Amino acid sequence: MAEHNPTVRRRHTDQATFDTIAYRPIVISGPSGTGKSTLLKRLFAEYPDTFGFSISETTRSPRPGEQHGREYNFVTKDAFLELVANNGFIEHAQFGGNFYGTSVQAVKNIAEKKRICILDIEMEGVKQVKRTDLNARFLFLAPPSLEVLEQRLRGRGTETEESLEKRLSQARNELEYAKQPAAHDKIVVNDDLEKAYIELRDWVVDGGKFGAAQ
Repeated sequence: MAEHNPTVRRRHTDQATFDTIAYRPIVISGPSGTGKSTLLKRLFAEYPDTFGFSISETTRSPRPGEQHGREYNFVTKDAFLELVANNGFIEHAQFGGNFYGTSVQAVKNIAEKKRICILDIEMEGVKQVKRTDLNARFLFLAPPSLEVLEQRLRGRGTETEESLEKRLSQARNELEYAKQPAAHDKIVVNDDLEKAYIELRDWVVDGGKFGAAQ
């Protein structure tokens, strides 16, 4: 498989964001339980030399099977807030009593490898990235319904009733935001994993242009 090398020019601002020249970063968002991780793992397997995943910092505890530096960088609250104070995040937000954020360094690391950066972030993070000069593309992954989403979350066996209600409340907010004009460039409803993957992949690959400006 041919390697696709986006060229990135770094420009230092207060948050050290970057202008992309050839290929644009991709922001994937959507409620927890919509299959983002599953679909992205498949995309990375099909295009192993093309993308780089921006690993977020979080103060939450790892779930069973998660590893530091793979799904997230698991950090203390003090370490997270210190990075906030030092303008070390492109975006950050608090959800469910935990902090999440995309660090400047995480995006720089991918740019230095000349890969397309993919960010998996929450709605507030999407809004913050839109205010930067990253020139990103935005895809929203939606559940078929809130009822189906609740079934998926309960099926995980990792949620308490309190955390489940918080996630469903956040999902309602994200679905409302997704209805706004220009909130996202693409919306994919995951009611069938295979169809959702093909739709996501075809939009991301964009006929081999990967979102490059014409």
